[in-house]
Amino acid sequence: MPDLPASHRLRTGRYGEHNRIYLLTTNTLGREPVFESFVLGRLVVEQFRHAQDQGMANSLAWVVMPDHFHWLVELQRGSLGDLMQKTKSLSTKAVNQVTGRKITLWQKGFHDRALRREEDLVKMARYVVANPLRAGLVEKLGDYPLWDAIWV
Repeated sequence: MPDLPASHRLRTGRYGEHNRIYLLTTNTLGREPVFESFVLGRLVVEQFRHAQDQGMANSLAWVVMPDHFHWLVELQRGSLGDLMQKTKSLSTKAVNQVTGRKITLWQKGFHDRALRREEDLVKMARYVVANPLRAGLVEKLGDYPLWDAIWV
């Protein structure tokens, strides 16, 4: 394999299967804690909802951390790349509009993990939404405002 930057290696061989469940993760550029601001974090959440409203993916669980997000989705239409490109692009536009700045919000690329149907999805969703606890941001999950799961 040629020596490609990490973001290009992530895309090599990537295939998104409709009706399959994926755990998607992406980081802010330079791991800047942009989403320490609840208001800015909600702009990302709006894009998760927009993707679902557009029929691209069913959101099963998500958490927006200060410098990244985890999103458990069932891909419905389009590709993983399309889903993430649209989510990242629209959230960047929204953050720039609210802040009055023109920043590059996200690192290139993203990480995806396809889950098998027999995997315990509720366990995976708990792992996703418990991220703030493991990071020491809160002492109990209910204290962190930027998460959700369909099982809760």
